[in-house]
Amino acid sequence: MIEVFFGVLKSGCRVEDRRFEDLERLLPCLAVDLIVAWRVLFLCRLGRGCPEMSCEAVFEPAEWQSVYVVVRRESPPKRASKLQEMIRLVAQLVGYLNRKRDDEPGPQTLWLGLQRLHDIATCWKVFGPGARQEEATAAGTAAELV
Repeated sequence: MIEVFFGVLKSGCRVEDRRFEDLERLLPCLAVDLIVAWRVLFLCRLGRGCPEMSCEAVFEPAEWQSVYVVVRRESPPKRASKLQEMIRLVAQLVGYLNRKRDDEPGPQTLWLGLQRLHDIATCWKVFGPGARQEEATAAGTAAELV
């Protein structure tokens, strides 16, 4: 397990490619990289150990809804998907085929998928269906203040 963690840290976060002049700059970056590597490995293990858990335990609504729409090309369900299904949807963002005989996605597939997930969720928050309601509410509040 520790080998996989350091593999994610080395290959996914590319800690060996970081070139800092002093330790004060390296340590905060390394702290963030450790959190990212932990989250990738945590999702990998949790998806295999607790596949029936709701994905809202780990993902924000904007994250799981946006990925569901992008991968499935249909409206998201009212209830959150199961964690195993969500992890497979994230993996499909980067080429995971999701065939019945395929194993669960590995750490590399997940860290690449999580990068895409972040971009998609950010766009969903800014341009998605909920963004118009928030924008209208903010505009109404601003108009009341004037």
